Formats: sequence, structure tokens, C-alpha cells
Amino acid sequence: MNKLNIKDVTKYVETHISTFHQKRIRSLDNLNLTKVLKKKNPYLFKAKHFLTASDLVKSIVDAYISSSEETIFGDWLEGLAIFINEKVYNGKKSSSKGIDLEFDNDGKRYIISIKSGPNWGNSSQISKMITDFKAAKKTLRTSGSNMEVIAINGCCYGINNHMYKDDYFKYCGQKFWEFISGETELYIKLIEPLGTKAREKNHDFMISYSKKLNKFTRDFSMDFCNEDGAIDWEKLVKFNSEMKT
Repeated sequence: MNKLNIKDVTKYVETHISTFHQKRIRSLDNLNLTKVLKKKNPYLFKAKHFLTASDLVKSIVDAYISSSEETIFGDWLEGLAIFINEKVYNGKKSSSKGIDLEFDNDGKRYIISIKSGPNWGNSSQISKMITDFKAAKKTLRTSGSNMEVIAINGCCYGINNHMYKDDYFKYCGQKFWEFISGETELYIKLIEPLGTKAREKNHDFMISYSKKLNKFTRDFSMDFCNEDGAIDWEKLVKFNSEMKT
């Protein structure tokens, strides 16, 4: 085990955080109104009493951004966790399906599936993770390794009061970052460097966001509003759900 140099972490974050901002802008730029309207529930829009095209469009775009950013930043944090663990335990990106990180410590092999937060999946997704853990353990056993293999579901934020479940451990927030780094306060020390150029990058994002809202509002008004400006709900429902002959 090596002592973690927080300066290495800061440098990594400052160097790579721009990747997150670039991907969130690119994801927004690729958003297509026609495709997203096909996937949304028009009855929900009506039930929420949307009266203007701008409010409805903003709801769609904001929901997309929230989901997209969670995924993009989760992937980014996974890379950070692997980098940190490599510095301390010589860990590496795992080649096993569904496993993000593996490393050895005290004669044990740890295999880790990294998620953003504790409430990350439904029952089928959790079952798949458990299946992946079992398959990875079997592969390691057949490779001739005599080490005990321990499965970990690591979550980058949050708290979990039940750490052991179904043949794997679940470490969240402070516990996860301490586990992969040996540093009790790492979860706090990560906050400051993550703000590197945040204001500048968020300004670039807001420009793309504003353009997208304006364009989608115009397009939605042209396609799904009556001449008097009201939303044509019948036309929207038909576009979303009508059988094609």
C-alpha cells in the first residue's frame, strides 16, 4: 500500500474535469425533440397542466439533462476512483464483465462494481450485478488464484447502513473512498478541485442549453400548437401513440 498524495488527485481532477463538461454539452447538442417526444408520456404532460410550449419543452430538456449528467458524471467518477486506487494499491480497470475495478490487499482480491449513488438500480439490474460478481469469482478461481475474492458494490456518494448483502459488500460515500484509498477524509478533499473552471464551463453549457430551449420551443409550437397558440393535445397524443398502418 502506498500513501495517497492528494496533489496527484487534484492534478488529475483539474486535468480531466473538462471531459465531463465537454460530454454534457455534446449530449445536449445531440438531443432530438422528435425522438424524445416519442419516448415521453403525453398524458403526464396533460395531467401536470402544461399550458405553454416553453414550459413543456423545458420539462423535457431538464429531465433529459438530469439523467444524462448523472450517467456522464458517474462514468467520470469511476475513472477517478480507478486512478486513485492505482496510486495506492496498484489497482486496475477489470477485464471481467460488469466489474469496474480490481485490486489486491492483505492477501485478498477485491472486485468492485462502481455506481454513482446507493439507489442506482432496480431488482433486475442488481441481480445482474450479483451474476457478474459470481462469474468474475469463478473466472479468478479457475485461473489458479488461491486468494479470497471479495465483491464490493462501491457508491461514490450517499450512506448505506446495511453494508453486507447477498454475498457482496456495499460501501457508499466516505466508506467507499476510504476503502479504495486508505484516506478517511478523501470524500471531503475531492470537493474543492471538482470546482475547477466550473463557472466558465457552466457558462458554455448554459449557452447551448438556451439555444436548445429556444429551438425546441419554436419547433414544438410549429408542430403541436393551434393557430391560437394553445397546445394541440390530440395531435401530440397521435404523434406519440397512434398505430402506423
